[in-house]
Amino acid sequence: MVQLKSFYLFIISMVLQAGLFPMASREWISYGLFSLMTLGLGLFTFAMAGNKKRQTTNSMKGSRELMWLRLKKNKTAMVAMGVLIFLSYLTVLAPFITPQNPLDTDWGALSQGISTTHWLGTDDMGRDIFARTLFGIRVAMGIGVTAVVLNTLIGTFLGLMAGYYGGKTDTLIMRLLEVWNAIPFILLAIAIMAALGTGIGKLILIVSLSNLMAFARIIRGSVLTVKEHDYIAAARVIGISDAGIIIRHVLPNCISPILVLASLSIGETILVIAGLSFLGLGIQPPMPSLGGMLANGQQFLHENFLMSLVPGVTILLIVLSFNLFGDGVRDALDSRLND
Repeated sequence: MVQLKSFYLFIISMVLQAGLFPMASREWISYGLFSLMTLGLGLFTFAMAGNKKRQTTNSMKGSRELMWLRLKKNKTAMVAMGVLIFLSYLTVLAPFITPQNPLDTDWGALSQGISTTHWLGTDDMGRDIFARTLFGIRVAMGIGVTAVVLNTLIGTFLGLMAGYYGGKTDTLIMRLLEVWNAIPFILLAIAIMAALGTGIGKLILIVSLSNLMAFARIIRGSVLTVKEHDYIAAARVIGISDAGIIIRHVLPNCISPILVLASLSIGETILVIAGLSFLGLGIQPPMPSLGGMLANGQQFLHENFLMSLVPGVTILLIVLSFNLFGDGVRDALDSRLND
């Protein structure tokens, strides 16, 4: 389906934003990300427009095309998606939008207000707030999407194994996940950071492993329902292997809860990333992060409130947009299932 494939291109470009951040100032990197994102968005927009004269038949009900049609009718979700697309392009084109480097310091403009040189002022070390915010958004969204993708893959695999095989396999997987889920997240983050050190890769690992229980539990419940259907028994009778049954028959019928949970998890994950950076456990200085900027700015609320206001409002906008879009995806899929 064109919509889904083009959306994958857009997601891949978001993931690359995190992995290529150390080279983000190089123009060819920004050009590449811009081209990939534009290709995905262009195909997605063309497919979403579709043929308005196409009729929705009974055979089309339950299809992904119908889900996209319902999603397009949700104006709130479309506005949220538009905001996210705008922010994505803004971060990819950051090196061309502002001439300021987010890591450069201007000792002659410490805690400066809004000016023609520094559009949102500077922080206590003379670094441009606007440039740091743009690159902070890039890191937050890139890491957030990457962590959710990994979380989805691992959690879905565990849920499929637990639900399909049942018995001791189910008990072992779910008990281990319950023990893992019982460990306080902050304590887990401190332990992993102490053992492996800091960095974007470690942060992605920590965040991606934090919500495995939710994915595994929901997928397990869906699998327990799907595997009781007659076509699963028929597939076993004709000799299809367990792997073939899971991939061809079970997993496709679990896509809806996977999409809903993944879309709703991105905003929460970005908030967790900002929280870890705020506590000094996430992205380390001098690399810009929204949580780190917020933590640094709280010391200068009276002298320069923009140091806290800008990253705080940005976090709110990103998380709210992802949550509203996730709600739209959930409503579209729920409507499809209830038809």
